[in-house]
Amino acid sequence: MSETTERAEVSGGDTAGKKGPMGTAFGVLKTARPRQWVKNVLVLAAPFTAAEITNLTVLRGALIAFVAFSLVASSVYLINDAVDVDADREHPTKRNRPIAAGIVPIPLAYGAAAAFFAAGCAVSLLADWRLLIVLVVYEAIQLGYCFGLKHQPVVDLAIVASGFLMRLIAGGVATGIALSQWFLLVTAFGSLFMVAGKRYAELMLFERTGAKIRSSLKKYSASYLRFMWATAAAILIMSYSLWAFEQEQRVQGSVWSVISMVPFVVAVLRYAVDVDGGNAGEPEEIALKDRVLQVLGASWVVTLVFSYYL
Repeated sequence: MSETTERAEVSGGDTAGKKGPMGTAFGVLKTARPRQWVKNVLVLAAPFTAAEITNLTVLRGALIAFVAFSLVASSVYLINDAVDVDADREHPTKRNRPIAAGIVPIPLAYGAAAAFFAAGCAVSLLADWRLLIVLVVYEAIQLGYCFGLKHQPVVDLAIVASGFLMRLIAGGVATGIALSQWFLLVTAFGSLFMVAGKRYAELMLFERTGAKIRSSLKKYSASYLRFMWATAAAILIMSYSLWAFEQEQRVQGSVWSVISMVPFVVAVLRYAVDVDGGNAGEPEEIALKDRVLQVLGASWVVTLVFSYYL
């Protein structure tokens, strides 16, 4: 499920049976998914690719964008779990989520979501009024997903991928840094590549074990999802290559941005091995377990640092 359920499930061991004010407060925090705030570091992409990562003023804007986006994203998680409460109660794992388990009342979940959203909007104004617009658009898209668009083939995948793109844009407007059109495409199709790969892995798991899958996934075939992630991977590599050549022209005399294409492309192809095998159900787990992928990622970052500072 989109920004709402794309990540790890909430375990029942921490919240089940904990009622009362403290248990309810902890349940709200758990539903807000603070572990997922880490993906909001994508707001740093704009200052990093513009070689402004050491500019304290720029970093302040990026930090504001990080906090604001984290709060708004948490509001979406709360609304999603409130909307899906009946379905979650029938699920062997999701029934342990605080709302489904009855620890957090549904009206409180909606109230907390409104508070998180209002807080995020207020924080965004410390950076730039355009950041507020980005957050409102993000919230509207995600709410559309929660209340029905999740059941529309292709649209659901596009919405999931758009969440990452919106983070990149948020970082750009909060820091006043113009984003390369090629890098926007890199983010968009990189996100689509991972999302389609995740759906493909879920479908493969269903075909192998008969495990329960989300209803929207039943509308896809394995061949279609393979076509989608392969197409996204091809456009991703092409867009990154064009961005790298653009950077070489901007930073004259430096070939490191072009060299960065090597670890980037190899990393995409390496990750595609897991996608093709139906093992990309949790992208973050692959990144944490695959040492070769980690080395490639580190090499990519080093080449970009060299391209800006050597």
